[in-house]
Amino acid sequence: MKITKNTVVSMTYILTENDVHGNLIQEVAKDKPFVVLFGAGTLLPKFESELEGLNAGDSYGFALTSKEGYGDFNPNAIVELDKNIFEVDGKVDEEMLKVGNSIPMQNDQGHPLNGLVKEIKEDKVVMDFNHPLAGVNLYFTGEILEVREASEEELAHGHVHGPGGHHH
Repeated sequence: MKITKNTVVSMTYILTENDVHGNLIQEVAKDKPFVVLFGAGTLLPKFESELEGLNAGDSYGFALTSKEGYGDFNPNAIVELDKNIFEVDGKVDEEMLKVGNSIPMQNDQGHPLNGLVKEIKEDKVVMDFNHPLAGVNLYFTGEILEVREASEEELAHGHVHGPGGHHH
């Protein structure tokens, strides 16, 4: 069966920076494959277009520019915030507010986003709201392990259920 919209796809992949020989970013092996409802809008569009039409047993390898991946690095996404917004009951949680920590936050419209603590000043915190892979060219290699029709329930919920998928 070919990968098309509304199929469930199980795959392995190795994600590296720039090309097949680049720095390893992530590896997903056969014992814990990546399982996704194809065409549900959860994959990067270019990643999805590269996989469409492949069958179980097919191998793949392709590059995504940073624009096709997580976007270019945006220097305007690095901001200084007042340290007091990190207070809980009048105190800053020093364990949470450490350089290198990722903190779940909300923008001014209430949308969730993660911020990386870059620097802590006396009364300010420098946060980076770029995606961790912003500005990085990506290269994926992998294998399609299984392709099957999505169930009515999976289609209604917009995600995979069962082994390797979402459990309620």
